[in-house]
Amino acid sequence: MKLFWATFLAIFLAELGDKTQLATLVFAARSENRLIIFFASALALVFASALGVLAGKLLGDHLSLRYVRLIGGGLFILLGIAMLLGKL
Repeated sequence: MKLFWATFLAIFLAELGDKTQLATLVFAARSENRLIIFFASALALVFASALGVLAGKLLGDHLSLRYVRLIGGGLFILLGIAMLLGKL
């Protein structure tokens, strides 16, 4: 259960105020059927998370955890730099 709550909290906090949430906000503001917006955005997040889990599984099967962490950390650093430079 600890893994569940750690994952939930990390993803929930990471998603607050991000581009996905803002896009959902815009769709909901423009639409009369907010239930469809909710289900469509929730399903999109489920599929995006599934891709992350599958990629993690594949990487975990072929690389040591140390390398997976280094690759993940490196990608976050690169994304942060790109955002600071206005590329994202």
